[in-house]
Amino acid sequence: MMNEIRQMIENGESETTEFKENFDKEETIVIDDRMIEGTVIEQVDETMDFIRKNINVRFVMTGKPAREEIWDYPLEALREAVINAVCHRDYTISSNTEVRIYDDKLIVWSPGGLPFGITLDDLYKPHSSVLRNKGIGSVFYDMGWIEQWGSGIDKMRKACVEAGIPEPLFDEYQGFRVTFRKDIFTEEYLLNLGLNERQIKAVRYVKEKGKITNKEYYTINNISRQMATIDLANLVEKGIFMRTGKAGKGIAYQLPKLTNK
Repeated sequence: MMNEIRQMIENGESETTEFKENFDKEETIVIDDRMIEGTVIEQVDETMDFIRKNINVRFVMTGKPAREEIWDYPLEALREAVINAVCHRDYTISSNTEVRIYDDKLIVWSPGGLPFGITLDDLYKPHSSVLRNKGIGSVFYDMGWIEQWGSGIDKMRKACVEAGIPEPLFDEYQGFRVTFRKDIFTEEYLLNLGLNERQIKAVRYVKEKGKITNKEYYTINNISRQMATIDLANLVEKGIFMRTGKAGKGIAYQLPKLTNK
């Protein structure tokens, strides 16, 4: 048994690939591809290096000495997905763990479905962790890569919500798959919907603050309350904002929760 555990820890492969999709021609082009061999620890670290190389990052000045890095997807969520894939995959299956990077999504796939006794619905609520590979799990736990059994899914979901992107999708597709999606409410997307600069500014405000009221809307845009009401109603009609709260000062506007859409 110890030799089997040592072999799983010391040997393995992960495949990481970046794709470019051309929807007009209905084709997918491979931009970058790498086979990562080595220990499970090296697989995680080198896979994250590949991901950082192939996703976008922008820098925001916050007034602090260091600039804030804003990645397409929160790195802590991606790392958690990669750790989970390497730790929980079925090593009796010869397929490699895979990371696929597309223009609008990033997929982490691992051989083998969920462990017996765990369903997809269980992932969205507190659940016990059924370890398929206890040796690897123990190593990752001792390294601090796993903080608490069964907490990885929740960490991924929270990190994506805090980053303002949709929650990841979890499904069993010839194995177990985690799909991260970008923030769909980009400035280009909003402009294509016909939003004006005031409305786009409000979307940025909600991404940062979580919600906006009528008063906050007309204050940041320096317009009348009536115009703010018209703009906000239009945002609700277009499905960009959802209205919450009761009548009066309790009304606020938020971005819809893009969980499993």
